[in-house]
Amino acid sequence: MRWTPQCSLLVALLIVGCGGDGQETPAQRGALGGGSMPGGGALPAPRTYAQDVEFLKQHVQVIELGGDGDARVAIVAEYQGRVMTSSADALNAGGNGWINYDAVQSGEFVPHINAFGGEDRFWLGPEGGQFSIFFDQGIETEGDEFVFDDWQTPKLIDTETFFVENLTENEVVFSKEATITNYSGTEFTLAIERTVRLLTADDVEDKLGIDLPEGVRMVAYETVNSLTNRGEAAWDKSTGLLSIWILGMFKHSSTTRVIVPFKKGDDLGPIVNDTYFGKVPEDRLVTKDGYLVFRADGQYRSKIGLTPLRAKDVIGSYDPARRLLTIVQYTLPDGVTDYVNSNWKKHQDDPYAGDVVNSYNDGPPEPGKAPLGPFYELETSSPALALAPKESWTHVHRTFHFTGAPEALRQIAEDVLGVDVEEVVAALEP
Repeated sequence: MRWTPQCSLLVALLIVGCGGDGQETPAQRGALGGGSMPGGGALPAPRTYAQDVEFLKQHVQVIELGGDGDARVAIVAEYQGRVMTSSADALNAGGNGWINYDAVQSGEFVPHINAFGGEDRFWLGPEGGQFSIFFDQGIETEGDEFVFDDWQTPKLIDTETFFVENLTENEVVFSKEATITNYSGTEFTLAIERTVRLLTADDVEDKLGIDLPEGVRMVAYETVNSLTNRGEAAWDKSTGLLSIWILGMFKHSSTTRVIVPFKKGDDLGPIVNDTYFGKVPEDRLVTKDGYLVFRADGQYRSKIGLTPLRAKDVIGSYDPARRLLTIVQYTLPDGVTDYVNSNWKKHQDDPYAGDVVNSYNDGPPEPGKAPLGPFYELETSSPALALAPKESWTHVHRTFHFTGAPEALRQIAEDVLGVDVEEVVAALEP
């Protein structure tokens, strides 16, 4: 049985809320509205997970995954099956995901992107180059660079609803079929299946290969994201390929640090790409022995990325003030080096020399202008997908949030990320 957003669902502890006014939402209308992007969604004071979910239910339907414990994950089908936020203590603690209150409550779609927030959202790449799906075919501008005025997130991954195919207490399955065209005119007929699954403590220990220390609270989930070629022709490198791109937007703090382990070796090329928005200053990015420390304070717009030659299958962040350790684990196939390049050039010399893992820190786009959030992001991508007709690829993206005593979090970070969190904190101290 397929449920649409108009259905009201109640399954055990899974709660689906509706907008209080009973009116259909922009995603249900399927039309784009005008206006400019909302300025942020910054909150006057930290809100709990429960307050975030109650707010969301006033505007969209919310699916909550949760079992007998206190961990919860909140998901919105109208936002492409997006995980909006999560908590290890849903009744008392703050949520982990950043939510753009202004965008959600406006009830209107805006040009370029509708930045609703959320800590695990489904996207497709590439963003730039001759095979971009974010710029329409035939755009004529001066120079070799695309410009922001022409940039538009495809409706498929911005404003269209994903359908709920199955729902249980700890899992929800979404589907979507669509056709999308890249800048070079190549058409892709595709199908998406996306599963969001709450993980148990046994799952966490198995996936991460650790024993959880006593006293640690956690919420963990995985999204299993499959893309299928539903067309009659194979997807070919010469005419462009797609990739699965998962982005998580998290609440920042002045003490949040992103941790990026990397493979060591003189023959693996540059360690990090830190020039997305201009080179990242030394007081915001430090290279240590086998890992990077990146400041995620929401005060300076910057981004980093690692190639498949350097990346490992985990990335994380640590906030000593909140006693919060976040780990993202993802599918990183051995020996695969073709990843789509999202550089905004109209023609790239190597469209498959992209990064596999990224982190973004929000901040003012230019002096005097407000940031979008602020927030920070942890992102992962699948390889460029040269799929034959009916062939599929699955990219798994797992998110683990741990709270507890510093020693317990230190142990997890050492076991999974190979770092000492005390050294991480010290690396970017003034």
